[in-house]
Amino acid sequence: MTEATTIFQHPLATGFIYPFFLVFTILFAILEKTKLLGDGKTQINAIVAFVVGLVFISVSSPKEIVANLVLFLTVAIIVAFVAMVLWGFVTGGEPKLLMGKDSNWVTWTIGGIIALGVIIAVIWATGLNVGIFEKLFNQSWSKTFWTNLIFIVVVAAALAVVVKGGGKSGGGGGGNNSD
Repeated sequence: MTEATTIFQHPLATGFIYPFFLVFTILFAILEKTKLLGDGKTQINAIVAFVVGLVFISVSSPKEIVANLVLFLTVAIIVAFVAMVLWGFVTGGEPKLLMGKDSNWVTWTIGGIIALGVIIAVIWATGLNVGIFEKLFNQSWSKTFWTNLIFIVVVAAALAVVVKGGGKSGGGGGGNNSD
């Protein structure tokens, strides 16, 4: 049995129409924005973009390169979107760079956990794991390793909290002493 294809999956659409419109639109927008061919030359910009689009779809290797780049772009946009949704869900705010006055070890930790989770999800979704997770979690040494790792992380987190909290004690020495 063969799969039914829709009009959007037809080789004519994917091989010629979509690449043509993509190149035409991007080139036309660039020509309009930069005014490379002159100010108010919309028709000339359209003709140049049209001809370049036709030349582009007549050669197969550039179409394959652009198709692969567009596929990568869409996957990257979705991965970034998932990471930003997770960040917003956990922190309740806009995704910002983890720099500045508001950053602390909690935001770095949450950001690291989200990044690790997104990386693991991408590896799993692409099928690249090829038994990585089974080898990590189902080996005889694995249980001991993960138990020790969790213990070390908990001890390190407790030490970090104690050390960080110890520097903020306000012992009251150095205030005004009025008699």
